[in-house]
Amino acid sequence: MIVRSLTRTLTEALAERPAVCLLGPRQVGKTTLALDVAAGMDALYLDLESEQDRARLAEPELYLERHLDRLVILDEVHRSPGLFPVLRGLIDRARRAGAGQGRYLLLGSASLDLLRQSGESLAGRVRYVELSPFSVLEPTGHASDALWLRGGFPDSLLAPTDAASQRWRQDLIRTYLERDIPQLGPRIAAETLRRFWTMLAHAQGGLLNAAGLARGLGVDVKTATRYLDLLVDLFLVRRLPPWHANVGKRLVKSPKVYLRDSGLLHALLGIPDLETLLAHPVLGQSWEGFAVENLLTSAPEGVTGHFYRTSGGAEVDLVLVFPNGSCWAVEVKRSLKPHATRGFHAACADLAPAKRFIVYPGRERYPLGEGIEAVTLPDLAAELHQA
Repeated sequence: MIVRSLTRTLTEALAERPAVCLLGPRQVGKTTLALDVAAGMDALYLDLESEQDRARLAEPELYLERHLDRLVILDEVHRSPGLFPVLRGLIDRARRAGAGQGRYLLLGSASLDLLRQSGESLAGRVRYVELSPFSVLEPTGHASDALWLRGGFPDSLLAPTDAASQRWRQDLIRTYLERDIPQLGPRIAAETLRRFWTMLAHAQGGLLNAAGLARGLGVDVKTATRYLDLLVDLFLVRRLPPWHANVGKRLVKSPKVYLRDSGLLHALLGIPDLETLLAHPVLGQSWEGFAVENLLTSAPEGVTGHFYRTSGGAEVDLVLVFPNGSCWAVEVKRSLKPHATRGFHAACADLAPAKRFIVYPGRERYPLGEGIEAVTLPDLAAELHQA
């Protein structure tokens, strides 16, 4: 069992809220984490994709009322949206009985519907926690390059060979296209969505061009945007918003788009091993997305991520904004001899960040002058996690 960095956060959330909603993509380890956290508790686990467990909940209020004194784990809860009003009543009943916190742990793979439904019914009673694939801070026993190539899904990273890992990721993609996505929204042709997903992979780290994506698919812009929204809601794609600082300059306003898991990116592009990746045109953008995702995953609660770019050429790959208003500027370079560009210096002059970093794939941390440090990804992720 690899201890997840979210274990403590989830345990604290259960101690402070009647219901906790653990979100994340399929096969990321939500069930394993939930059962691990609940191992020392009197817990009841129900999988709402199981016909037997759904049958138990034919009359959910009658069944769950018998277990008001236990932690109830409801897996794939977005399959049964009618449960949320029932849970609200049961939570209030448990509160009156003196058992207020840690009643329900809800696991879900689709954020939009789950957040809307639970928000309407469980307002003030639920906390949301997101589980991402493995990060560079977690003790997986694999080097950063293996995590970058294979991605952070447990079965992919821990596969015995690169070929087995790639087959697992291809199967996961097929499952999403042929089973999960049709169940979660309007019918979309699997081949059309695969083409769209692959187009996003080729445009990794670029500015969102919805019109260009729509032309490539032969659909209108609203349809292309709907496809993108769906992949974002499934935790498969990240839209990184621009930072709108009041600097009196013309700023780029379109978001950047990244496939969140580098392993799925490489599977969609047919990259089987590290040697092929190092020679592929997507190399720099893949490394940038891997760094951005790991840093945002490692960031404390309340820290938001943006990028900064002006029409004059000032640019920062990642601006980490803290709740107190201060920020860190992070540039990502796939080079063993990193240096700050003129655009990075200009952006730092605009933003006046508290710290300035260039993330590179080396092993040492050292100053580059003008308050800028070259730093490895694990080192910066650890510093950010402790900030």
